[in-house]
Amino acid sequence: MIYLDNAATTKTAPEVVEAMLPYFTEQYGNASSIYGLGSASKGAINHVRQIIADSIGAKREEIYFTAGGTEADNWAIKATAEAYAYKGKHIITTKIEHHAVLHTCEYLEKQGYEVTYLEVDEFGCVAPEAVKAAIRPDTILISIMYANNEIGTIEPIAEIGAIAKEKGVLFHTDAVQAFGQLPIDVEECHIDMLSASGHKLNGPKGIGFLYIRTGIKSRSFIHGGAQERSRRGGTENVPAIVGLGAATARAVRMMSEKTAKETELRDYLIKRLEEIPYCRLNGHPIKRLPNNVNVSFSFIEGESLLIMLDMKGICASSGSACTSGSLDPSHVLLAIGLKHEEAHGSLRLTLSEENTKEEIDVVVEAVKEIVQRLRDMSPLYEDFRY
Repeated sequence: MIYLDNAATTKTAPEVVEAMLPYFTEQYGNASSIYGLGSASKGAINHVRQIIADSIGAKREEIYFTAGGTEADNWAIKATAEAYAYKGKHIITTKIEHHAVLHTCEYLEKQGYEVTYLEVDEFGCVAPEAVKAAIRPDTILISIMYANNEIGTIEPIAEIGAIAKEKGVLFHTDAVQAFGQLPIDVEECHIDMLSASGHKLNGPKGIGFLYIRTGIKSRSFIHGGAQERSRRGGTENVPAIVGLGAATARAVRMMSEKTAKETELRDYLIKRLEEIPYCRLNGHPIKRLPNNVNVSFSFIEGESLLIMLDMKGICASSGSACTSGSLDPSHVLLAIGLKHEEAHGSLRLTLSEENTKEEIDVVVEAVKEIVQRLRDMSPLYEDFRY
């Protein structure tokens, strides 16, 4: 099997699993308990909080654990909107956000909030000037992703953050794809809230975090006990939190080496795929995640391509794993200007440091063969040729 869907999820690293195991069987205490076994769990949680804080230039008490990126996005947007409703009910985001952000904004619109969905250019970049122009006296939140999960484009977060700070508007970024892949500094980028998820960086599923800058009003998201400083009730998932900490430390330690290898493989993969006629690279050619390749092939259906790749033992996707069951074309690809038929012929390949050049060659040859076979059966391609 050749796995090229690391934007959907990653393999949990052996050292992460090893770090987690004692907290299932030996150090299983409830962190809210006052006896030693519980205190050990609480100490482990605080240690991880510090690891994550250090990785983004934050303070330990500004890190809140969640069940993943989707919950963190919901918390950042819903709870902040509620807390600042007295100031205004206008939110700014983009048309290419993950559905965890878009659907949350749609929910708030039904509650009387107004949302501006900014356009992006052909590469998926939002212009900082457009963000600035969209700000109104009643704007309370800007939510723009750090890097896109489908096309890999990295947004001008530092510039947007500076604008938000200048205008006195809170700034949230969905960094689920960027955290662990790119160096992030919340102070330099003027980020007020940041969402991330463990399973995108060789950590376990079902764990993530939300960074909330000190001083920001954010209502409790899950009511219950006093966990997470009374903002998110519920017994802490200590093994998963420990796993997130181990994965974060690993990602920080390996980032330079991993980025260099993935970038080299990514560029090689793009070059090889462009050997196929009528192939288009989606996303920014340079300002993109080191492991992301997204292309569209004219005259084919991406779903058929994925099924035939799977039959050859190759795991890939056509976009976000959260919408893989949908027959609708990607909202991201439509937003960057692709026609419906072009968006339907998309393929996303996302690498890890374990992939090799030899695997890339195998995948490219398989894609070439399948694309040609699908085009041979396509009346659209036949009409185009003749």
